[in-house]
Amino acid sequence: MNTLIIDGKKISQDIKNELREEVDNLKKTGVNPGLAVILVGNNPASKVYVSNKKKACEYIGIRSFSYELPEETTEEELLKLINDLNNNQEVHGILVQLPLPNHINENKVLLSIDPSKDVDCFHPYNVGMISIGELNGFLPCTPAGIIELIKRSNIDIEGKKCVVVGRSNIVGKPVANLLLSHNGTVTICHSRTKNLEEICKEADILVAAIGKANFITENMVKEGAVLIDVGINRLENGKLCGDIDFENCKNKAMAITPVPGGVGPMTIAMLMKNCVKAAIM
Repeated sequence: MNTLIIDGKKISQDIKNELREEVDNLKKTGVNPGLAVILVGNNPASKVYVSNKKKACEYIGIRSFSYELPEETTEEELLKLINDLNNNQEVHGILVQLPLPNHINENKVLLSIDPSKDVDCFHPYNVGMISIGELNGFLPCTPAGIIELIKRSNIDIEGKKCVVVGRSNIVGKPVANLLLSHNGTVTICHSRTKNLEEICKEADILVAAIGKANFITENMVKEGAVLIDVGINRLENGKLCGDIDFENCKNKAMAITPVPGGVGPMTIAMLMKNCVKAAIM
């Protein structure tokens, strides 16, 4: 079987190029999309993510407002900043980089973002819209990126058996809802699922999002399945790998995403898409 290795870098670049053109046209009408990114503390991984988001903004032509706050910033100070940004006409999207320091209530912070500026799509209003099949607003970035990877690889979701391994609020649940909205027949599996191997083996499209290195093995995969790997795990030798055993599963798959270079690059591309959408809405 000639397995398609789905190139997330290329597809995300295509999306960024499309958005660049769209932003160019928006600016001619006087609309200048703006994204505010708030980082609290010194988490090294968060700093890398924020830097990548700024680069993407610069490339596409989105104005970037950056707020790098010290670790000891109080919840009250953070909520005041978000309130100011909610009322700032030049800011169309607000993103608070997670995780936050322990003394700040994450839920309270996410709830304080105006749903019309919630480009991460974490606010219960936007999550609720997706759960009722309303896809015209913001879509959660990683799940929306997964759908784009599938669609732009000319893979049809309709009528397919889709299995999602993982039930997180950030990936598992929303990607299941999006697959359902595209007429997939969806099963969600998790740590308490019985007969996990048998369920995975029935999947035409298998999405792994559990954060366990090489957890999905060859014997769990159906011949000709589409394998989407959301996991990013670092092995003892320092190499990155996904939740799917890529080397042993790829020959059975019709299509598979690599790690790195698969789902990862799509998250920021879809964040930028939400930001442009926010400026138009």
